[in-house]
Parts: sequence; C-alpha cells; structure tokens
Amino acid sequence: MPSTHPVIFAAGRLAAPPPLALYVHIPWCVRKCPYCDFNSHAAREAIPEDAYLDALELDLVASLPLIWEREVISVFIGGGTPSLFGAPAIDRLLTRLRTLTRLSPLAEITLEANPGTFEVARFRGYREAGVNRLSLGIQSFDPRHLRALGRIHDDREARAAVEAALAIFDNVNLDLMYALPEQTLAEARRDLETAIGYGPAHLSAYHLTLEPNTPFAAAPPPLPDDELAADMQQMAEATLAAAGYRHYETSAFSRPGRQCLHNLNYWLFGDYLGIGAGAHSKLSSPERILRQSRVRHPRDYLRHAGTDAALSEEREVGRDDRVFEFMMNALRLVEGYDTRLLGERTGLPPGAAEAGLARAEEMGLIERDPRRVRPTERGRRFLNDLLQLFLSD
Repeated sequence: MPSTHPVIFAAGRLAAPPPLALYVHIPWCVRKCPYCDFNSHAAREAIPEDAYLDALELDLVASLPLIWEREVISVFIGGGTPSLFGAPAIDRLLTRLRTLTRLSPLAEITLEANPGTFEVARFRGYREAGVNRLSLGIQSFDPRHLRALGRIHDDREARAAVEAALAIFDNVNLDLMYALPEQTLAEARRDLETAIGYGPAHLSAYHLTLEPNTPFAAAPPPLPDDELAADMQQMAEATLAAAGYRHYETSAFSRPGRQCLHNLNYWLFGDYLGIGAGAHSKLSSPERILRQSRVRHPRDYLRHAGTDAALSEEREVGRDDRVFEFMMNALRLVEGYDTRLLGERTGLPPGAAEAGLARAEEMGLIERDPRRVRPTERGRRFLNDLLQLFLSD
C-alpha cells in the first residue's frame, strides 16, 4: 500500500524509503536450458557451498550501510537452481540473514526448486530452515515438451515434486510455459488444467521467447505462430480465471490474497538488495535511487565478494529516467498503481508523467481516474509500445 508519509518533491528527494526485499542468487544448475538467458552456470564439478555461503555473508555485511535499520519484508532465493544446495546450507544462509538484518518475523521466504533435484527430505529441511514458499519450475507436464526445453526432469518427476511440495508447504508456486516448440492449443490447455488440478496458491504462465545469446536464438525451434501464441495466452487467462485465480501481473496468477509479495514489491517500485553472483539491487535514500549489479561469474564473485571489485555496475537513477523505470514495473500490474505511488517512490512531482499518460490514454492503452492508473487489455497486449511513451528524450 502507498505510504502515508508526505512526499518531498524538491530536487527529486524521497520523504521515506519504500519497502525493502532481499534477493539471493545461487548461480549453479545441473544443465543450462537452451532458452535460458539467466545468470546460471552448469555445475561441472562439486559446488562450493561453504565458500559461496561465506561470500554471500561478506557481500551482505559490506552492503549493510545501505540498508541500515530497514526491515526486510521478503527473501527470494533464486537461480540457477537453488535446490542444488542442501537444507543445512539454506538453514545457515537464513540464520545469517536473521542475525545481520531486520528480517520481519512475517517475511515471505521463497526458494526456487527444480523437480529434477527433488527429494522429500530436502523439501522438509527447507521448510524447517524457515522457507515458507516454494516455487517449482515445472514448465510443462508433457514429456515431449520437457525434452524439447532441455529440462532435466520428466513428467513423473514433475508430478511427484508438486505433490511433495503441496504436502510440505502451504504456499507453492508452479511455473509453466506456453508457446513451446510444436505445442498445440489443446496441449497448452492440458498443462494448465493439470497444474490447476493440484490447487496451488500461485501459478506463473510465461510465454516462451527467444532471448539473445541462447541456443534457441541461434537455432530457433519450430514455435507456434503469433496468432496461435495469442490464442494460448487468452486461453490461459480465461482458464485460470474460471478456476478462481486472479490475474494480477503480466504472467502471474494467484488465489485471492496469495500474490507473491516479493515480486509485487518489484512491480510497485520497491527496494531490493541483491547478493550473489550477478545479483541486482535497487536502493533508495532521500537523496538518490541507486542501482547495482554484481559480477556475473561465480569464480569472480567468490574472489571479490564484499569488495568494490564485486560490483560490475553502480549508478544513480537520474530524475529523467525515474518515470520510465517506475512505469516499466507498475504497468505490468493488471490493476496498475495508486496515483500517489509515483511521487512516493520516485520523489517526482505529480505531473512528471502527465505527457506520457495523456498520450497513452488517447491511444487506449491505459484508463485512469484521480486515484488509479491501470493498463487496458490493449495496453497489456502491447506493453512495450505503452512503455515507449515514457522514455525521456
């Protein structure tokens, strides 16, 4: 919810920092998927769990002055494949986070898991360590499509992992993808109906895209055409709505009140500290909004964690860029944003986005009233065109 603090517009100052989340990146995976452009690295030898946990602690300690006395509302352990780390390692990590930060006792703590690394005892260990939300990278329940995506699990492992996760965790997300190589509309619907049948709190449905510098981009597989992909998207939205899932962000659907709080903080232009190889941060103070990136390769991160050399980039978000960066996040939300939020999260005056908003409204890409701005269905379909209207000259 928007803050009740007054907003100071002078020189782009913020009256109060936004909510703060913590992201922890674990960069290793068993095998790199051909569509993946995330900072993940196939583990060709034993993963240095202890050394990496030491590096994460050094990174966090060095970053503490940037988040001093601020409460951490959520933790997201992503990758890569975080479930390659054993439960004792995750327990050690969360123990240090509780010791070094003001981690809220009610914090949402998510860990991403791959069904190919699934073990019941490991899932139980994560829960005992304090993880209270598990996100499973299912992608599909169809063995043919799992092979086409280069996934390390099959459909039986996917089902077993879902069943175990739901027996251990109250809050489970299932990641699915559609517009897969040679996928039909009926096959996409079957994947969704299978996922819905398990009744998870949250579902993510992502359109497979060809990202630069991936094997799929270099040698594209036979994908559904744009018209069929659009039909799949509309089918997914309608099927999930009929099953009681609320569409609250471009690719995210939840049971009422079960949105991913960590990701919601991103979309509402909240702050986050990212630690780990390749992790990104956005941190606000009254004087500035700072963005950071860590070095991407685990070897370099292990060598430099906790030092200035661990940062591959550090920059301030200038006043001219804040409207675009805010809109790039907030307009992904189906319900858009409270009109007060732009000023609260950017320090800019109320009229800072007016030219772009007026043009977007004229083009039928947004609808608004004095309290709220939200993208129309057309605006959600053509989000990139909508965002272009807020780029500074």
